[in-house]
Amino acid sequence: MAEEEFWLPLVDEPIGELVARMQQEDPEIAALVASPRRQLAFRTFAYVRAGILLGSLLVDHDVANEGSRTWIDELLADPAHRAAVEEEIRAVAREVAADPKLADDQPLGPDEAARERFRAFARGLDSG
Repeated sequence: MAEEEFWLPLVDEPIGELVARMQQEDPEIAALVASPRRQLAFRTFAYVRAGILLGSLLVDHDVANEGSRTWIDELLADPAHRAAVEEEIRAVAREVAADPKLADDQPLGPDEAARERFRAFARGLDSG
C-alpha cells in the first residue's frame, strides 16, 4: 500500500473549527495563548480533550443524522453539551498559560506600544 493510504487527519474539522472560533472570539483564551508555543500546545490539547469529551457525549447520547449537520453539531445543539465543551477548551487555555515551561514565550505580533506608534504614524500620513 502507498504511504498516503495510511494518512489520517490529526484534527476532525468540526473540532478544529470550534477551537479556532473560540480562540478568536474569547478574549481570555486569545490572551492566554498569545505566543507561538502556547498556541501550538493549546490547539493540540484542546483538539484532543474536546474530541474525547465529544466522543464520550456521543456514546452517552444518541444523535440524529440531519442533513449536512455533523454529529458534533448535533451534540453542540444541546446548551449543556456546548457549555461543557467550551469550558473544557477554556480549561486547556488556562493550563497552557500556567505551564512554567512556556512562561518566557513572547506574544505573537506587536505589543500595544508598537501598535500605538503605528497608529500615530498612520495619522501623520493622513494629515500630510
